[in-house]
Amino acid sequence: MLGKQNKMNIVKQVGKYLDQPLLVGKFTKAVPKVMLGSSILYTLYETKNAPKGERKRIAINTGIVLGFSTLAALAAPKISAKCVGQVYEKVNFAKIKSKNAVLVDEFVGSNGNIFNKKVSTILDKAKEKVLNFKEIKILSEFSEKHEPVKKLFNKLIPEPDNITSKEIFGQIGRLSVMGAVPVGGGIVGGITADRVTDKKNWKSKVPNKVKEGVYQYLANIFLCNIGAAGALSIMESRNIKSKSARAIAMVSGIMATGVIGGSSIANYISKKAINPIFDKQKKCKEAKKICPERKPELLDICLHTDDIATVAVMSGLKWIEPALPILYGISGYRAGIGYRNGDESKK
Repeated sequence: MLGKQNKMNIVKQVGKYLDQPLLVGKFTKAVPKVMLGSSILYTLYETKNAPKGERKRIAINTGIVLGFSTLAALAAPKISAKCVGQVYEKVNFAKIKSKNAVLVDEFVGSNGNIFNKKVSTILDKAKEKVLNFKEIKILSEFSEKHEPVKKLFNKLIPEPDNITSKEIFGQIGRLSVMGAVPVGGGIVGGITADRVTDKKNWKSKVPNKVKEGVYQYLANIFLCNIGAAGALSIMESRNIKSKSARAIAMVSGIMATGVIGGSSIANYISKKAINPIFDKQKKCKEAKKICPERKPELLDICLHTDDIATVAVMSGLKWIEPALPILYGISGYRAGIGYRNGDESKK
């Protein structure tokens, strides 16, 4: 039991370390640079590996698709917040530091007698700097013995909150819009790239982009969100507060609606709604080139990392949300190139 408790304490301490507002702010600020830098490197990689006669076209095509999907992904958090009526707050380091300083100074002024020198040094650092894991561990262990310090610790680094049933679908709406924007941006970028690099055949490539966009959004984003929300709603209705139980339920919901059923639903919609539009009402058998079903692949399974991130966000963890544009941006890129199970002709 003691070993299990120690493991739980370490997990909680890691969570505290990652959820530091200053650290989350730094991560948020770094995401645009990471995404833009990665886009440039991937464009260079694709260009280098392309046949010599195709390098210019590949460079332009890949650059445009990544440009649109990346910019859309970076704009998605602000757009999604506005769509659901939430306030989007930019990172303000001065505000965070000021708040930390007030909390620490007021508390130390009233309770300085309970601190040892090491804890006092750590709290002084917490005013303006990110604490390392060792410092978080010391502060966490000290706070378990002193309730007033624990309250201060939780004000400096707020505990994850269990969201209520009223908040569940608001969060899901926001996250679903956040995922839709990069996918839409990728489709627009893909069509734009084809119009620039393949003026004769660009129209024939549009169906695959739309269908891949539908696949990415439904199978890898929206339906997974619905599954997580449904499971969380059930947990809330049964008044189950355990964070681990709620997380397991959300993952189960994701497996049921997204990983297992999402592919079939996305392909069904493509077959019944999208194919008739692009093949001008011809039967699917007569238009095989635009009717292939999209089968799940290893990368698609890996993309469900963003669903685990969704679970983390709905569980109240702050540090994971800045990574969502990166994860959703990958889906946007896949939609933009019209990926259909190994068919690279769309590039």
